[in-house]
Amino acid sequence: MYVPSIHNANDPSDVYDYIRANGFATLVSEHEGKQMATHLPLMLNQDKHGDYNLLGHIAVANEQKVSFDEQKEVLAIFMEQHAYVSSSWYNHVNVPTWNYVAVHAYGPASIISGKDLYSAMSQLVDQYEDGRPARFNMTDMSEEMMKAHLKGVVGFSIKIERIESSYKLSQNRKDEDYKNVIDQLDKTGDKGSQDIAQQMKKLRS
Repeated sequence: MYVPSIHNANDPSDVYDYIRANGFATLVSEHEGKQMATHLPLMLNQDKHGDYNLLGHIAVANEQKVSFDEQKEVLAIFMEQHAYVSSSWYNHVNVPTWNYVAVHAYGPASIISGKDLYSAMSQLVDQYEDGRPARFNMTDMSEEMMKAHLKGVVGFSIKIERIESSYKLSQNRKDEDYKNVIDQLDKTGDKGSQDIAQQMKKLRS
């Protein structure tokens, strides 16, 4: 990913927090020269050694499963926050642009099954059910239903070996224009723009 130095994340922990909060990803891999991609939720996990990995699963009918090989690198793209920035928000004539936060995580993917798959799915469900008034739990399913469900998916774990991140948040703008961009994004009413406004406030607080 092309990342100008001005857009690099200042703190690696911010990148991991972003993945935790924006876990719906695009998983890209390759098999025999064929590019494959699936859109799916991934959960960030830290093992006992402090290493990070991503846990997920796809349908057993999804041909991307053949690309999961511990010797091959896959790419998980996280990019949920983005917003159009109008040049009319500056105090001078300029061109419009797009602000966004994007994280690319690379590493080999290995298939998981049995107890490891069940545990990964349970953690994923618990993460997204947290705080809901009538939350669902994997234990709500009968053993027969659970077995049938597990047969229909392929679980995997991606060992994160490198991460690239781009926080393109108008860092090149002077304070007056920077503040006005935030104000205008807040006024739009759509979540993506407001999320970018919050990222900008955090960056230049």
